Amino acid sequence: MAGINDLVLVYLEQKPAFYARINDINPDVKRGWYQVELLVLTMPPQTVVWILQASHLDGEEFTMQDKPIKLVLIPPKPAPPPSTQSPSSSSKGKGKGKVIPLVRKN
Repeated sequence: MAGINDLVLVYLEQKPAFYARINDINPDVKRGWYQVELLVLTMPPQTVVWILQASHLDGEEFTMQDKPIKLVLIPPKPAPPPSTQSPSSSSKGKGKGKVIPLVRKN
């Protein structure tokens, strides 16, 4: 089930429409339903609240204004395996970078 801070791809009429991040999930007054706050990743970003069932967060299709909608969880990128090289050996042969300060000193 998609949860808080998860990224979802929202399908509208069986076509990918936009990405959104789930900001919050709160129980609705109606049992079995939830108020789901989505940050729609458009320009400019928009926040919407949809009232959904848990099955909708699991990817089950539902309708709004007679249009089919589906939320598909975008899995997080897996963490890379730990490196077996020591930090000193991995930096050999590489030139030293120049540090550029962001704030000038007067």
